[in-house]
Amino acid sequence: MKSSAAAFGFQVVGSHVLKAAKGGNTPNGKIRIAAIGVGGRGGANLGAMAGEEIVALCDVDDRRAAHSFKKFPKAKRFRDFRKMYDQMGDQIDAVLVATPDHTHAVQIMGAIGRGKHVYSEKPLAHSVAEVRTLQKAAKEKGVITQVGNQGHSSEHIRLFCEMVWAGAIGNVSEIHCGCDAFKNVYCQIDKQKAIQTEEHEVPEGLDWDLWLGPAADRAYNPAYLPFNWRGFSAFGSGCIGDWVCHVVDPSYWAFDLGMPIAVTADTKGYDPKKHSEFYPKGCRITYEFPAKGERGPVKLVWYDGDYSIPQPDELTAEKRKVVGTGAVVIGDQGKIMHGSHGAGGCRIIPESKMREFGKPNKSIPRIKGSHQSDWLNAIRAGKEAGSPFSYGGALSEIGLLGMIAIQRTWGSKGGDRTGLRLEWDSEKMKFTNDDEANKLVNPPYRTGWKL
Repeated sequence: MKSSAAAFGFQVVGSHVLKAAKGGNTPNGKIRIAAIGVGGRGGANLGAMAGEEIVALCDVDDRRAAHSFKKFPKAKRFRDFRKMYDQMGDQIDAVLVATPDHTHAVQIMGAIGRGKHVYSEKPLAHSVAEVRTLQKAAKEKGVITQVGNQGHSSEHIRLFCEMVWAGAIGNVSEIHCGCDAFKNVYCQIDKQKAIQTEEHEVPEGLDWDLWLGPAADRAYNPAYLPFNWRGFSAFGSGCIGDWVCHVVDPSYWAFDLGMPIAVTADTKGYDPKKHSEFYPKGCRITYEFPAKGERGPVKLVWYDGDYSIPQPDELTAEKRKVVGTGAVVIGDQGKIMHGSHGAGGCRIIPESKMREFGKPNKSIPRIKGSHQSDWLNAIRAGKEAGSPFSYGGALSEIGLLGMIAIQRTWGSKGGDRTGLRLEWDSEKMKFTNDDEANKLVNPPYRTGWKL
């Protein structure tokens, strides 16, 4: 079956949904949840929502979904999320979306258009234009949203913000952050020949056309599934798209970064003409954030693959290594190093300064329970969750701007490449100095799919 989905128009919202959004009790005292993409992260998220009423499960791959189908036998099963919405729209209060990045937007818009609350795995969407569209729609419909950067509900991210706001390291001007995980997942360049020459049968139980969704039509290849799609630009956004919502989140919150005014990429082992479908072997992406309020401008540099976060002198003196996935935040009176998922293990370096500083006063309310329960509690209370689309979507956009900068690099000695400094006008959603980059802000869908 070829795709034939039209745009999801905004629909009349059921009275029970409006009541839930305003803080009333949902039917039977439980929130009725439908999930799209129920293997992998979807299965994990469902585990954290199992106390609610799981009414529908949708997945294009029976093999990946099998454990969730078994765990929730009463839930109705679907392959096509559009049919699920059409058949069960009045039986659903909220939707979990945990599919590959390239299908998030169409699935989420289908939910928002029907007045459903949404929890989406990160990144929120696959293009800047999709992110903005989802943010606008969620605001207009007043639904409760949450992006799955689960560290945002942690104790450590609050501790980091409170340390910074208490002046632990003074005025911050630089952030060096990144991820050294899963290098063989994010760079799939070595699969290029196989993708171009091999022929494979679609496995039984997988609807490949529905898996592609709005992405351009192509033949199935086992190189894409179940995890490596993240290394293909048609489906994922590489390491930075997968981790920016985790790693940059603490600084984004603490310094109210907003959107950058410029982004520049350096890459290793990458030719944007030959490898446009792939993520590089290494990326170093520099973002420039303007001064805001009482703070000055901030330079944030992202490192992954064959690039590593620079080793601070303070750690060398202590014979310790810099974090592989996380950040080093540099102020004029000190530095803080932290890990991923909400500034895990955040410490002032060197340790002597950490001992001297102690602990800041707790000024930020703590989350009781999981990131998922924060969303569920927000639905019941009719209030905003901790990382709504307005916040988690902005983090996603930062990663997507980096992906565009990667595509605008050119060659230099030894296979390394440096890129054009792309000047970003966030309000107008365009680059002011590069028309080619602007073509990547809102890439087209294949025929039959649109928001």
